[in-house]
Amino acid sequence: MLFSEWEPVYEEILADMGYSRADDEGSVRVLEMATLNCDLISGEEAGELIGDVCTVFGNSPGLEKDVGKLGAEGTLIASGSSVGRLLALGIMPDMVVTDMDGDIGPQLEASSEGAVTFLHAHGDNRELSSRYAGLFRGPVVLTTQSVPTLISYDYGGFTDGDRAVCIARHFGCRRILLPGFDYSHPMSKEGSDPAVKARKLGWAKRIIEDMNPPGIELVYR
Repeated sequence: MLFSEWEPVYEEILADMGYSRADDEGSVRVLEMATLNCDLISGEEAGELIGDVCTVFGNSPGLEKDVGKLGAEGTLIASGSSVGRLLALGIMPDMVVTDMDGDIGPQLEASSEGAVTFLHAHGDNRELSSRYAGLFRGPVVLTTQSVPTLISYDYGGFTDGDRAVCIARHFGCRRILLPGFDYSHPMSKEGSDPAVKARKLGWAKRIIEDMNPPGIELVYR
């Protein structure tokens, strides 16, 4: 997805959620500074690893059950905190899409094993970027939900899961398996407001399903 296509949706999200575009754009600068010594690669380089089929793993309570039914094929793309659960299943993702809000240890482990990590900047994760972004040892791509910069990309998406789907679609994936995606029953997280989480998942569903381009197959459980 090009930023020109994403921007109207982004503006709707800002209005609905009460977030600040200026905060998002300020966070990008923090992320870029925090990753000066990382192995930064371009989005196009990372995109070469995405094939016609991808499995994008969400972090719903039913992830393990869904994996048992759907399996995992093609390019394996994990969203945020799903990584630890996948490692426990013996699945090493090819890519991780994260805003660093969650179980960071397994994400660093996957990075050290060579997984490409898409590190995302948004208005309220500056502290997380400062603390963790520089610790990723594998290839890193920087992403923003606002205007792209010379080294930060925007392929669309709001939460880790739907952003991962947007990345897969942008680079030509035609069939996307979605184990661990449940828009009605999220994984609980300490300190998280259930009402806010529900609104975020509403946006995720819209981005994944309502904005899905013709010819791309979405496969759930």
